[in-house]
Amino acid sequence: MVPDYEVLFEQVTRAVGPVLGGGQVADYIPALARVDPARFGFAVADLATCTCGTGDWKVPFSIQSISKIFTLALVLAVDGDALWNRVGKEPSGAPFNSFAQLERERGIPRNPFVNAGALIVTDRLLTLTGDARTALREFLRAESGNPDVDFDARVAESEQRHGHRNSALAHLLADLGRLDNPVEAVLEHYFWQCSLTMNCRDLARAAGFLARHGLRADHSRLLTRSEAKRVNAVMLIGGTYDAAGEFAHRVGLPAKSGVGGGIVAIIPGRCTLCAWGPALDGHGNSLAAVTALDAFTTLTGWSIF
Repeated sequence: MVPDYEVLFEQVTRAVGPVLGGGQVADYIPALARVDPARFGFAVADLATCTCGTGDWKVPFSIQSISKIFTLALVLAVDGDALWNRVGKEPSGAPFNSFAQLERERGIPRNPFVNAGALIVTDRLLTLTGDARTALREFLRAESGNPDVDFDARVAESEQRHGHRNSALAHLLADLGRLDNPVEAVLEHYFWQCSLTMNCRDLARAAGFLARHGLRADHSRLLTRSEAKRVNAVMLIGGTYDAAGEFAHRVGLPAKSGVGGGIVAIIPGRCTLCAWGPALDGHGNSLAAVTALDAFTTLTGWSIF
C-alpha cells in the first residue's frame, strides 16, 4: 500500500524539528563549514525513479562519502568478488579515518566505506577506467537523470588542502603495497569524487539500482542480484561508520552517510530514500537525517526486519 506522502512528510518533519538546533557541521572541511545547519530535506524514489520529497529536497549539497556506494558498485560490476581480496566486509568499530586498525591488519581495511577502504576502491576504479572521478560523475548523471550533476571545485580544493589524514592513510596503504596507482593520483580522484554535489531527489534516484536488485534506471544490469545484496549488507554493517549498530537498531535499513549531511537508505524491492541535514553527531552522521529515517520506517513499518 502506498502511503499518503503529504501526511507522512509532515509527520517526519515534525519529528526532525527538535534536533535541528543540535549537532555541528563538518567544519574540518572549511568549504562545508559555511552550510546552514538548519537545512533539512527528504526524498523518496520508487523503483521507476518517480520521486517526491519535502523541505530542502532539491537543494544541492556535497555528497562526500555517499559517493562510496557508487564507486564500489562500479568496481564490483567489473571485478566481482575479486575486490573482496583487497578490502573486508566487517564493521570497523572504529572511526572512519582510523590508522591503528589499518596498520594492525596490514593494510586490509575492514570495509569499503571507511576511508582507507574507499581509497582502495578508488585506486581500482582508476586502474579500470583511467579516470575514476569522471566515470563516477557520468554514472550519477545517467542514474539520476540530471545531466548537471557535477563537482564543486571549492570543496575539492578544500579537501586537498586539509585532507592530511586521508593523505597519511593513502601513504600507509602504499607503504604496505596495497595501491596500484601513485598516491597523489588516488587522492586527487578520491577528493574530487567526494566533492560531487547532488540533492536528495538526485541521490534517491541514483541509488535505485540497489532497490532494484542490481538493475540500472534503464533496466540494464549493473550488478547481479547477489552483488546488490552484498552491497546492501555491507552498507548495513558499515555505512554509518562506528554507529552502524545504533543506526540499524533505530532505522532498520542499509544506508550510507556522508559528512555533507546526507544519508541514502535502501528498501530493497520497494524504494530508495535520501535525507539531508548538515549538522552531524559525534560519529559523522546527520542528526536530522537519522531522525527522519527513523520516523519514516517507524510510521510506515518499512524496513528489512
